[in-house]
Parts: sequence; structure tokens; C-alpha cells
Amino acid sequence: MGIQVVRFEKENKASWGVVAGDKILVLNEAYGTLAEFLEKGAEKARGIMKQGTADFVSLKEVNILSPVTKPARIVCQGANYSTHRAEAGLETGRPPFNMIFSKADSSLCGAYTEIVRPAHVKLLDYEIELGLVIGTDITAPAHVTDKNLHRYVAGLVIVDDVSARDIQLPEGQWLKGKSYRTFGPTGPYLYLLDEEEIPLIHDLEVNLWVNDELRQSANTNQLLFKPAETLTELSEIMDLSKGDLIITGTTGGVALNLSAEIMGKVSSLAVPGQEKLDLLVENQKTSAKYLRDGDVIRCTIKSQDGKIDLGEQINTVIPSQVASLLNS
Repeated sequence: MGIQVVRFEKENKASWGVVAGDKILVLNEAYGTLAEFLEKGAEKARGIMKQGTADFVSLKEVNILSPVTKPARIVCQGANYSTHRAEAGLETGRPPFNMIFSKADSSLCGAYTEIVRPAHVKLLDYEIELGLVIGTDITAPAHVTDKNLHRYVAGLVIVDDVSARDIQLPEGQWLKGKSYRTFGPTGPYLYLLDEEEIPLIHDLEVNLWVNDELRQSANTNQLLFKPAETLTELSEIMDLSKGDLIITGTTGGVALNLSAEIMGKVSSLAVPGQEKLDLLVENQKTSAKYLRDGDVIRCTIKSQDGKIDLGEQINTVIPSQVASLLNS
């Protein structure tokens, strides 16, 4: 059985450990990055979990950090569930190509960090996604299958791909609209998979609540482009390194809801930018789903049998003005 790994901070010191009930069994060695942990600490983490003997701290006494660390490539899949394609004004079937984009690693933050809404962003949206943590360097084309997927994926994390829709769509700036600082809550746990658990990647329950209202609910068996074929495709294009993150797309239930006609207009290069922005904001102004200051987003991903549990992520939205005061 796999283990829940946590990166945490106590007394201004970052450490790694293994979750055991309400405690963290602490790894005494320091690992500066996720890549270093996977290289030197993962087997030690499995060892202390088996032994059950190590220095420990309470989960309540520490600040939980993102288990994915900078520097890291964050490679994203877009429109990878039929339900999300429908609400985005797209054809619901599997498209002929895998939509790939990226997200800046400076967006990474912890599972309980406040999400800062920039003052100019009016259409702030949430997107729960399953994150795949790369477990080995990929520097050449690779044929990845479900049978050898364990060689490439070390573990799983929850990621909320927070998105400024009024930047992403009218400007055509997916990287920009999804990369503001704090727009990538990740964790709380990195679930290190055992080889025999790999098939469960295709049967995980994905749920997101806003203010305790269930907004998104799906199963990863609904992914249109599966992890193995996606990694095969990416390996033909780019290098990936140990500790990089692939996020696999979100399901239906986000705040964004567009007709095909409106999506076509706000995505068109032929329509002036301000006209696209005005059209999008006007079209979406009646939606009560976009995130507001003070909203609380809660995310979970787990298998039905409970063998895989990525923990619970809880983040509150705050305005940038408040964030500036808190950081001053």
C-alpha cells in the first residue's frame, strides 16, 4: 500500500514526513526539492512507515506546504472531461487532439493557503484536478502504457487550477490567466503509489465544494485522454524531470458556462480584445458561481475503497489589498 507524504514547516524549518493518523513521522534528512526527496528520501519514507518508529509531530502543530516544489514544469491538460467541454461551449466527445498548456510554478501554494484575487479579476474560477508527479527523467520519446506507468508516475496530488477567466479567454492568455501567485493550491499530501495501485488512477472520486455546496463531482475514469497516452505524447515533444507535475484536467461544475456561439466570439482573433472582454463579463454577470472574497473551496480526491486518499484541501479567497496588508 502506498503512503501519504507531507512537506511541512515548523519553527521556520521545512521538513518531510509520512502521515500516520494525526501525526507526522518525520524524516530527519533535509530535502530541498521534491526531486531530491524522490531521489533520496522516498524509500526512507516507506521504511519508517513500515517500522512505525520515528520522531513525530502533530499535524495540527505545523504549516502544510505544497509537496511540489520550485523549480518544476507544470503541464496542464485542458477540456479533458466531456462535462467540462459541454459547459465551455465545446463538442462533448473526445477531440482529435489533446489540449496542452502550462502554468507557472510560482502559482504553487499549500493546501490551506489563501487564494489571492487580483483587484482587476472579476471572473475567478476553480478547477479541481488530479495531479501526476513525474518519478523519472524523460529525455526521449517513450511508449508509456498502463503496464509500465509506474516507472514514470511516482505519486498523486490534488491541484486546484484557479483561473481568471476574464484574462484567460478574451486575451487568449491561458498561461497568464492561470499563473497568478496562489493560483495553484497543491496537496496536502503527495500519495506515493505502489506499483499494484496504478490501476486505481483510473477510478478516483474527484469532488470540490464552495462554501460546502458540492460544485464538481466526477471519477477519473471519465478522463478523455488518459495518463499513459498523455505522457507518451508529451515525451515526443519535451523533456520532463523528476518532480514535475502533470495536471489532468477538470470536470464539469465550474463557474464558467458558455454557449458555443459565445465561446467562439470570446476566443476569436478577429474580435477586438475589449469587445471580447465586455461580451464575456456581460454574458457571465448573472452567474452566482464565480468565486468571491471570503469563499471557501474544499477539495478531495480518493478511491472508493479508501486505499488512496490525497487528503482534504481547504482554501479561502481574499482580495489582493488584504493580502498586501497581511504581508506588510
